[in-house]
Amino acid sequence: MVGDTSAHPPLPPTQEDDRLDWLRLLRSRRVGIVTFMRLLREHGTARAALAALPAIARAAGVEDYAPCPEGVALAEYRAGLARGARLLLRGEAAYPPLLALLPDAPPLLWALGDLTLAARPMVALVGARNASSLGLRMARQLAEGLGGAGFVVVSGLARGIDTAAHRAALPTGTVAVMAGGVDHVYPPENADLADEIARRGLRLSEHPIGLEPQARHFPARNRIVSGLCHGVVVVEAAERSGTLITARACADQGREVLAVPGHPMDPRAAGCNLLIRDGATLVRSAEDVVEALGPSLDGSRPLAAPRAASETGSARRERTPSAPASRPAPVASPSDDLRARILDRLGPSPLAEDQLIRDLGGSVAALAPTLTDLEIDGLIIRQPGGLLALAA
Repeated sequence: MVGDTSAHPPLPPTQEDDRLDWLRLLRSRRVGIVTFMRLLREHGTARAALAALPAIARAAGVEDYAPCPEGVALAEYRAGLARGARLLLRGEAAYPPLLALLPDAPPLLWALGDLTLAARPMVALVGARNASSLGLRMARQLAEGLGGAGFVVVSGLARGIDTAAHRAALPTGTVAVMAGGVDHVYPPENADLADEIARRGLRLSEHPIGLEPQARHFPARNRIVSGLCHGVVVVEAAERSGTLITARACADQGREVLAVPGHPMDPRAAGCNLLIRDGATLVRSAEDVVEALGPSLDGSRPLAAPRAASETGSARRERTPSAPASRPAPVASPSDDLRARILDRLGPSPLAEDQLIRDLGGSVAALAPTLTDLEIDGLIIRQPGGLLALAA
């Protein structure tokens, strides 16, 4: 089920039963973000869309289709409220304004913490999990400086740079975007930090309450990290790092990509140096970030329009700082065969990641690193709803 996105989503419902219908529709099998928005536009309400789903599925060759049961949606809703979380619907005043501009913005977000932070200007600090001591010090200094300048610092609650940024920004405001449910903390050693963020900052997730994060959830999470913000600062990142997916998402969303340079012989700086080589703003201090983002904040330079999800891989490599136009040919490795099998299985039509894993007879743990490499190289595109396709 696919369709066109819209810059003007339908107005969110105000009655609790109608809000539950939104939740139930989004949690229904084969309904991703694009399909969710199309169904709302075509049928007017989530309840009408739910009633039409079985017939739509039959027309697509799917027999015995049933939407998400009412009890499942109600259980998730009650579990979220019991944990002190709030369900934000795209189009509501409390929904993060910059995120709402994206064509693949989550229709629903679970939020735990201070919702006033969602209305303030945000900047993301991301980087290596195995960060150096200098990288961690830089992340802390940037977070403190940006917080003092009025920015909310956004990151992904991962080890390393994310953790340092969140801790330093707690006094001034920080948002953690969760790869699993808003109540499921990963990594476990950040449980105390996550509790502090829930009390003094804000935690956000598009996933169901209680969901344990899987490898495939992290790239999708990264688009929310960048989508919340005016810009993304990469502090440390290897050349083949998932952090570069966040930088690519940032550029594709029309936001500012910034990076802290590092020594050319330090592999943890290779990704940052590549970003700077290909057009990212060089960052030495929080003042550099404030200067670079100032025009988008005062309106003298509006945010660029997000790029279409169907943009070709070649165009992405030409225009995205996180994807250099040319690279030396990689040395052959045991993963080359898996890369070739994945590329051979995918085509221009989207394929569910779960189906790809079944077709190749592998596991999520085995395929996830190679899928990340292919995404960084601009060879595949990850679309809403867990779908993958070749970047034509």
